Amino acid sequence: MDYAGARFNMVENQIRTNKVHDLLVAGAISSTPREAFLPKSMRGFAYVDEDVSIGGGRYLIEPLVLARLLQAAAVQPTDVVLAIGDATGWASAVLAKLSSTVVALEGDADLTARATQALSDQGIDNVAYVNGDPAAGYSAQAPYDVIVYVGAVADIPAALCRQLSDGGRLVAVVDSGTRGAGKVVQVVRVGDTFGRRALFDGSTPYLPGMAPKPGFVF
Repeated sequence: MDYAGARFNMVENQIRTNKVHDLLVAGAISSTPREAFLPKSMRGFAYVDEDVSIGGGRYLIEPLVLARLLQAAAVQPTDVVLAIGDATGWASAVLAKLSSTVVALEGDADLTARATQALSDQGIDNVAYVNGDPAAGYSAQAPYDVIVYVGAVADIPAALCRQLSDGGRLVAVVDSGTRGAGKVVQVVRVGDTFGRRALFDGSTPYLPGMAPKPGFVF
């Protein structure tokens, strides 16, 4: 398979034609081989325009969804980023090209090991994977200039917002499960105030433990 050609077509036809005008984001995705973050048996699915299941309820996030999240995050070269729930390392690899440092928080130790190896194979050395609860964030390295949820959440925990630096941005696909399509939400910290706004519709699978809690049935 011509992966380079497929990657070019993905960026030109799936991403840049769908309201992604940030050339740095498009360039970072274009230069990051998505197939390198999948098992060899699944690499033929790397450039489909949807989330790719890697088993166990985990996914390689859809390219367009990640591109629009990162555009909304306005990542800067000096930023320290917290990426939450990146099961494969691909999103963190893209973020590594846009920022100074990426802390990747993942709850599955096996996925952490695979992603770390994939990043090493690509020569990416400014991403550090840590294991932990995605709902709690990772306060040990806070504050962060940018926090990105690499998957959907029912809501954004207040504890995560408090791990932002002054002027920091958090972006996530928020889907409460009760009001139709999910929304890409941006939270910006200014001092002790957190401004929140829904930017546009978005959909991606929930991260483990971050789906809506089932209600009571009588």
